[in-house]
Amino acid sequence: MLAFTLRRLVVALSVAFTVSVIAFALLHLSGDLAITIAGPEASPAQVEEVRHQYGLDRPLPIQYLDWLWHAAHLDFGNSFFFRESVTALISERMPVTMRLGAIALTLSLVVAVPLGVLAAVYRGTAIDRLALSFCVLGQAIPTFCLGLALIIVFAVNLRWLPVSGTATWQSYVLPSVALGWYAIPAVMRLSRNGMLEVLSQDYIRTARAKGLSPTKVVLKHALRNAIIPVVALAAVQFGFMLGGSIVVEAVFSMHGIGHLAWEAISRNDFPVVQAVVLILAGIYITLTFLADVVNALLDPRMRVA
Repeated sequence: MLAFTLRRLVVALSVAFTVSVIAFALLHLSGDLAITIAGPEASPAQVEEVRHQYGLDRPLPIQYLDWLWHAAHLDFGNSFFFRESVTALISERMPVTMRLGAIALTLSLVVAVPLGVLAAVYRGTAIDRLALSFCVLGQAIPTFCLGLALIIVFAVNLRWLPVSGTATWQSYVLPSVALGWYAIPAVMRLSRNGMLEVLSQDYIRTARAKGLSPTKVVLKHALRNAIIPVVALAAVQFGFMLGGSIVVEAVFSMHGIGHLAWEAISRNDFPVVQAVVLILAGIYITLTFLADVVNALLDPRMRVA
């Protein structure tokens, strides 16, 4: 188990290093950063002064190592637009996105796993076809279209839930549905395929031959093994939700990290974009690593492989 964990840790660190290089390159691929900071009306002397002030006249490897050292200490500099610490901005906005992602992931699992189990148990029946149709529908509707439709129906017409904001728990209902909707098909298909594979195993036939009830066979013997791949997928989907919340937060005017990223991109606020990319990638890599470890604990075959 230790060797498996170390191998996965090396892979995670390698990916994190690659992402850090890409995030650092974002600043320099967009043009002359000194001109961007100084403004289009700045004189050449002012541009050179800014270049020296921010250390942009140093070699790129030195700039990268200096930036990586500060980023490792959660120091991403100051925002060009907001004129305050990037770390403070992200710390203020991150809880909104984390709550939204957690609620959306929980909602998708609560809906998708039982639906996948039912589709596998009643394979080929109307229940299975209905579940697969729901799966296709979930992938066909874009998140922003679903968000706008939810606003029109439940906020404007019925007035059951607020349109925007984060003041109360009701404010998270519609955004969570819109964000979790896209994850439901993937989780449902994986749950269904996992159950179909497990239900065909010899030990399941043995359990049925012993006279165990169908409910006990499905829930106690089949589900605990079929659910293992869902653990890894849930971690991946949570990372996707955090990164993909930019659309949902823009539609519902939620000031989370996704909305902050949208503001930073639209205003060429590169330090904020850089920090958001690095932090979200770090969360995604950490979740994937933890999911691999948990899967290895649940399924010893992964450690052997």
